[in-house]
Amino acid sequence: MRVVVTGAAGFIGSHVVDALSGAGHEVLAVDAPARSPAPEVARRTWAEVAARPGVVAAEVDLAVDGLDAVAAADVVLHLAGRPGVRDSWGPGRDIAQRDNVTATRRLLAACADRPAGRRPKVVIASSSSVYGSAKGRPNREDDPLKPESPYAVSKVEVERLAGLAAEAGLRTVLLRYFSVYGPRQRPDMAFHRFVEAALDGRPLPVFGDGRRSRSFTHVRDVVTATLAAAAEDLPPGIAVNVGHPEHVAVRDAIAMLTDALGVRAEIQRETPVAGDAARTWADTRRARTLLGWTPAIGLRDGLDDQVRWHRALLEGVPVEA
Repeated sequence: MRVVVTGAAGFIGSHVVDALSGAGHEVLAVDAPARSPAPEVARRTWAEVAARPGVVAAEVDLAVDGLDAVAAADVVLHLAGRPGVRDSWGPGRDIAQRDNVTATRRLLAACADRPAGRRPKVVIASSSSVYGSAKGRPNREDDPLKPESPYAVSKVEVERLAGLAAEAGLRTVLLRYFSVYGPRQRPDMAFHRFVEAALDGRPLPVFGDGRRSRSFTHVRDVVTATLAAAAEDLPPGIAVNVGHPEHVAVRDAIAMLTDALGVRAEIQRETPVAGDAARTWADTRRARTLLGWTPAIGLRDGLDDQVRWHRALLEGVPVEA
């Protein structure tokens, strides 16, 4: 199977490329590392991705470059985009619009322009942020969407575009990822910041009082769900939650993390970010029914895994994420 992975130098994308390469698939890895929120990290990951067996790496800016080669695949896993609620305010609003909405619109158009019978299936990364804050129960895929930040608004628009493409005959699938963590997590993400601060002996920067909770989902579980979505015959345009069914308060996750690190950490409270959900909580019944997927990695074991990766980096030891 020929698979295109956009965002291949990113946190989730690089793991997906690893899994596809290990399974013997032909992979076109696509990214624009210079546009990453952490370009130095993206460049290092990009070099590792390009060295994988069966992988061809192509630097492509989806918002401006030609996409004929990207669309010439059996499956396109569209994981590229501009992440982050916090950075999407102010000037970040236009960046999120460009890298999420414009890029996805152009990619879907290129895939739809392929000859009939040769159009790829397109699996698109969305986000739990489209729901806003979960209330008294886990969010189901048919819940109303209530985006609370420019980033979330951009993802709602991505979903709308995918729905229109499905109505026009393109096979699209939307995966709503919930708070992904694990090895290779970006430096701006919470657990990465917490671990680095704790290992440096600095206070851990926490937005608010630590009571906000998340369906923290290990990246290996996310990869498994993503590959299942690529393989299964799903209704065009469908959205599927990819998240752990248990939500955990940030302060409780920090306690697990400091236990794994073997340190006591001071908490530094910071002003909560506008649009940051008070709680994300995934209903995973659709994923279980359609993908045969349930997350296998609990938060404590997942944090141990991420800590091992951080320690290996500090010691300069090569580590397979």
